[in-house]
Amino acid sequence: MRPTATVRPMLTHAVSRLRTARLARSSKPFLARGGPRGERCAGCRLIPSHCLCALRPAVPTRAGVCLIMADIEPLKPSNTGWLIADVVADTFAFGWARTEVDPALLALLADPQWQPYLVFPGEFVAAGRVVAGVQATDPQNGKRPLFVLLDATWPEARKMFRKSPYLDHLPVLSLQTEQLSSYRLRRSKRADHFCTSEVAALCLELAGEPHAAQTLEAYLDVFTSHYLKAKQQLPVDGEDAAHQRLRSLRWPGGSGAGA
Repeated sequence: MRPTATVRPMLTHAVSRLRTARLARSSKPFLARGGPRGERCAGCRLIPSHCLCALRPAVPTRAGVCLIMADIEPLKPSNTGWLIADVVADTFAFGWARTEVDPALLALLADPQWQPYLVFPGEFVAAGRVVAGVQATDPQNGKRPLFVLLDATWPEARKMFRKSPYLDHLPVLSLQTEQLSSYRLRRSKRADHFCTSEVAALCLELAGEPHAAQTLEAYLDVFTSHYLKAKQQLPVDGEDAAHQRLRSLRWPGGSGAGA
């Protein structure tokens, strides 16, 4: 059964704009591996019959997310940084390059309204730089948390971490969790390696925003279902547990899932 909610107008966000800019620089079309072929919705990157746009949630948050994305990440239909930008209004996205840095990224990291945290495993960082938690608002200066995520494969993320000196001054948030990744769209050799939207959900939880965290988790589950059903050429069940959970998390009086 497909969702019957009215499709919300497509809204561009930081990842969408980065994807558009990256496509403009491409000398040939990007062909995604393994997924469904043919026309895709510009709003959710899925084929029209499995479009997710009508279910896009919007949750107010004090925290923000800054995605630093490896070269082709914005082009991948399975990229989950896109989901973060759908849910969290203050999501920023920048492409990564070894030899240069976007001045807008440097300006964001220096913006006095934000307290940036670079999210990365503490085992690779000097102990004095690692923090285990954050506060929704820093009581000393009123700053809002900004979670800086390296959106890439694990080998790419390690390279980005080593070769981005402009990040060296940031405190490193090392996530400690017993949770295992449930991401099913790409393979990882380790079950404790999370996809980007799972990392963002864990960060939002630490920042005291459990509703946003749960909504992002539920949205990932629904996106995964739509993506895999499209790949398998099967219809979407809009009444399954994943869809029901996303609808149940609709923000009271807001424009969340199913609006």
